[in-house]
Amino acid sequence: MGLPKATLPFGRATIIERLIAELSGAFAQVIVVAAPAAGEPFSLDRLRAAWPGVELVRDTIAHAGPAVALGRGLAHARSAIAFACSCDLPLLNAGVARALCAMIGSHDAVMPEVEGHLQPLHAVYRPAPCSAALAAMNAEDQRRLGAIADRIDVLRVSAVEMRRLDPDLLSLLNVNTAEDYARALRLLRRPPAPR
Repeated sequence: MGLPKATLPFGRATIIERLIAELSGAFAQVIVVAAPAAGEPFSLDRLRAAWPGVELVRDTIAHAGPAVALGRGLAHARSAIAFACSCDLPLLNAGVARALCAMIGSHDAVMPEVEGHLQPLHAVYRPAPCSAALAAMNAEDQRRLGAIADRIDVLRVSAVEMRRLDPDLLSLLNVNTAEDYARALRLLRRPPAPR
């Protein structure tokens, strides 16, 4: 995109503000993992003012990657399980996130798998075993977050199962390109389907 996706306008807020508002209503703890303050491309002050309960955790090294960021977030989680998502999911649905949390059973993680691709940044994790796996990945300089699935017990949720929760898989729609962003904005403005 060439600019911070989290700060793209989305309705009356930015994408990150929309995510926080959505998740704050469904989860007792919301943690935002952000770049080091010196390298922050936008101010997070208004997030803290609007949601005083949101915890801000800073990366110590800029651009260390999602595996490191996820590890930092999980290290601050106070619950036995944690839902983790990226900052570029403007249509994320907290009900879908909670449904994934309910599936964890004895697994270490729950990840949607759509078109053969795991979605580790729209997934549920047990902080202890997953933090250990992420630390090992970091020690081995393994930056690909999807590699965590080879180190922990993951319940993979198929696209068919995901569509039962989210028929159009909108919760998984990320904005990596200008076209993705335009599509998400069109979907935001779409009138709700009749019930």
